[in-house]
Amino acid sequence: MRIVLVGAPGSGKGTQAKKLVEKYKVPQISTGDLLRNAVATQTTLGLQAKAAMDAGQLVSDQIVLSMIEERFNDDDTQQGFILDGFPRNLPQAAALDTILNRMGHPLQAAILINVDFDLLIQRISGRHSCSFCGQMYNLYTSPSKLDDHCDLCGSTLHHRADDNEDTIADRLRVYETHTEPMVQHYQIQGKLSNIDGGGEINIIFGRVCKSIDHLLTNLPEPKVVTERKSPKVSAKKAETREKTTKLEQKAKEVLEIPETKSAVTSKQASSGATKEAITMAVKKKAVKKRAAKKKVVKKKAVAKKKVIKKSVKKKVAKKKVAKKKVAKRKTAKKKVAKKKVAKKKVAKKKVVKKKVAKKKTAKKKVAKKKVAKKKVAKKKVAKKKGAKKKA
Repeated sequence: MRIVLVGAPGSGKGTQAKKLVEKYKVPQISTGDLLRNAVATQTTLGLQAKAAMDAGQLVSDQIVLSMIEERFNDDDTQQGFILDGFPRNLPQAAALDTILNRMGHPLQAAILINVDFDLLIQRISGRHSCSFCGQMYNLYTSPSKLDDHCDLCGSTLHHRADDNEDTIADRLRVYETHTEPMVQHYQIQGKLSNIDGGGEINIIFGRVCKSIDHLLTNLPEPKVVTERKSPKVSAKKAETREKTTKLEQKAKEVLEIPETKSAVTSKQASSGATKEAITMAVKKKAVKKRAAKKKVVKKKAVAKKKVIKKSVKKKVAKKKVAKKKVAKRKTAKKKVAKKKVAKKKVAKKKVVKKKVAKKKTAKKKVAKKKVAKKKVAKKKVAKKKGAKKKA
């Protein structure tokens, strides 16, 4: 199985690739991992890539393709592979096709994971990952139970600096302009499968597996060539076909000129005005076509801006809701803490009052005893005096 996973940033290519590795037992090839390993092991390609990165430049396609070709020669890729994050444009796809065809293992399928624009922004902007174990979370769809810490290992969660609204919109625009021609390339080859990337991860995985199985079972058989024709004759025929098609296109453009202008040109054929009229009509048509294309492009740009604004507004609203929830939790915790402190103070006051009451009762008892002793002493003195008088 030799497939490519295609999709916008945040479409879930990496997640689906890991699940496909477990099911089909073929390796996942990521250009990011290849670059990191090559730089770490200091291979010749790794050193070239490091020099480009240190200079603040992008690593060239030639270096990346050479790394991928080396990876294809490993033993674990002989049964197949899953390419994730490469190719990203039409030239890279064409270069990849040449490498695989030269090795005798052409690409079998390209899986396009389609996700709604608003959902992509929500996925990327709310994305958090554990700095220790790499577990992924999302603020909106699958938040951590421990707020800013990982549920598995307890480490702090990390949010990428480039996962903000402006950079996300730019990345999606780049994806649209560069990746759409590549998608058409695979569609023409009959290798493209379009998958809905919305919903739960396991449901999406089921769709991906179904499309892969369908593509792999319905692959066209290799064509057997019975007759061989000389290349010179075929080349001549190809040239003649191209010339005839060009001539037919020009004839159609001339025939589409309005009748009034064709009548005028026929009357003025002797003076050579036919050629001028035809050229003018062709120029006007070209101008009209350009104007129509510009209008379409403007409409698309306006529509995209509206979609981006709506998505940004939704995200801001969701952030506000999330902040309010956090604030409510904090206030609730503060109230509980205040109640605990108040209870402790009341308990302390009760203890102090009991101690004071005990001291007071003890003093009263002592005072009563003293009074009683004085009374007894007075009685004794009185008795003695009475006895002396009698004597």
